[in-house]
Amino acid sequence: MRFFTPLLLLALLSLNAYAQTDAQAKTPWSIGVLYWSNTIAGQIAMRKGLEEEAEKINREAKSTGKRPIVLTSKIAGDGPQGIENQIQQMVQLVATKPDAIIVQPTDNAALAGPLIAANRAGIPVIAYDQYISEGTLASFITSNNDQAGRLGGEYLASLFPDEKPMQLVLVEYPSVSSTVERLNGFLDALQERGQAYRILASFQAVQPEEGARAAHAILKQFPDKGSIDAIFTVNDGGGLSVVDILAAAGRTEIVVATVDGDPASVANIKAKRLTRIDSAQFCGPLGATAMRTTYQVLLGKKVSPQILIPSFPITTQTLTRYPGWAGPIPAAFQKPWPSRTPLWQNRLVEAP
Repeated sequence: MRFFTPLLLLALLSLNAYAQTDAQAKTPWSIGVLYWSNTIAGQIAMRKGLEEEAEKINREAKSTGKRPIVLTSKIAGDGPQGIENQIQQMVQLVATKPDAIIVQPTDNAALAGPLIAANRAGIPVIAYDQYISEGTLASFITSNNDQAGRLGGEYLASLFPDEKPMQLVLVEYPSVSSTVERLNGFLDALQERGQAYRILASFQAVQPEEGARAAHAILKQFPDKGSIDAIFTVNDGGGLSVVDILAAAGRTEIVVATVDGDPASVANIKAKRLTRIDSAQFCGPLGATAMRTTYQVLLGKKVSPQILIPSFPITTQTLTRYPGWAGPIPAAFQKPWPSRTPLWQNRLVEAP
């Protein structure tokens, strides 16, 4: 039988504790990532920004000795089936007890139950792009969607006489927070600018197929030129199909305001093909911020409960300032149209 002196025993225990700590430091944190769509171009750009930031974090971890991360990702898909898929994906993910979860919700309410289950399991959840209506998020990162809508509203108001009601069609989507905020901001800006308007009809679309159906319905309901002055689409995912089909039908008199910053929409602005303003998201920086915030949570750092990424107004007057979805976010500038906030600012807005 071997006996150890108290000092030797203490040294052995300390060495064992150090070995365990060192092994833990080299064990990657597991992060489950739930994406929404692999067809909506802006969301694909967000995913790219997120995953490139994860690679950057792992390069930094290797050089600094911090713990790396490993991502396990799933894509829900579009439409009602995508919502059902994501519910099941998050339920299954919570059961595996990852160190953190990043999610781009397909629906504001659908993930409330799985989020509450993650809260009970002590798993921090970071949402980006869309909110979850119940439960507690460690942080929520999204574009400044109210700003995006306001930019479109104030710009369209500058194109029409205040006294004549604008004949307006909406292509909206009430199931997620971002698109609701965009529409609210758009209508608020029209009212603030004193622009009279009349909503002729409203359709729902955020995906290409839905946008195509909305466009055909618009043409059927309003076949005459001049019957519509303007259309507001809450994103390019559905809005680009609307523009394509209306342009093919010769309805070039219609003015369109939209949101996202898809390169195809930027090309439409350059060509003056219906679209006059696109309030662009900085999709790459948005995804990267979600990833970086999650890593800060894992490191035990305090993070903001909400981070808003600015939206950029792309028009023929500002095209040269816009760097594209990947960023970087450009410098502040004075808007060349009337606005209650004439200075466009490039700062992220963090809730206290």
